[in-house]
Amino acid sequence: METNQQNQDEIEIDLLELLRVLWSKIGYVILAALALGLLMVLVSKVFMKPQYESTTKMYVLSKQDSSSTVTSGDLQASSLLTKDYAELIQSRQVVETVIAQLNLDLTYEEFLNKITVTTQNDTRILSITVKDEDPYVASQMADAIRVAASDHIQNVMNTEAVNVVDEANIPDEPVSPSIKKNGLIGAIAGAFIAIVIIIIVYLTNDTIQTSEDVERYLGVSTLGIIPLAEGQKKSKKKNKNGRGRKK
Repeated sequence: METNQQNQDEIEIDLLELLRVLWSKIGYVILAALALGLLMVLVSKVFMKPQYESTTKMYVLSKQDSSSTVTSGDLQASSLLTKDYAELIQSRQVVETVIAQLNLDLTYEEFLNKITVTTQNDTRILSITVKDEDPYVASQMADAIRVAASDHIQNVMNTEAVNVVDEANIPDEPVSPSIKKNGLIGAIAGAFIAIVIIIIVYLTNDTIQTSEDVERYLGVSTLGIIPLAEGQKKSKKKNKNGRGRKK
């Protein structure tokens, strides 16, 4: 029991000492955080190209919608079909049609990575979002996809019509990269790296530096401490006296 208690005491003392070491090096931690944070901001501004998003929305009408009565079952079935519509929007025929119309230098896979299709819960509204480096090109691609997808959905699903809810907007601000977010991530990473380095240096440093270290690791009580500067002065005096005696 006594041995376990001593080990626990030693661990607590080490943790407190480690915290004191970290606090004494807080300046280096802050400096590392600022340096890496500013580096990430610089990289985001210079090397990362801004991306803009344009969104258009469409509403799919079924054959039953043209009749005078529409049941809740029809609405539920239509809302479930929006998943099928989303797949048709991203089909190869629609994507390659848009690539040919806009004369884009993109493959099917590359263009597909720019498209995001989402559906609102319990609705037949489909949102088509396109991301590109040029805000005007993003808007053109979104509208072209909506038009091509409308024809494709009507032919495949035998629907009555696909109405436009919102035309594609021309974005004013890029959605990525987020300079503030990247700067914050860089600052956190810099602080973390600095803390890890300080801890590693502390744990690997087994030199005895203070009288407390002597008592802790060697179990020997110290009677006094001679400063290094004073010891050097005495050695210099001895050397001078020795030289004088020889003469």
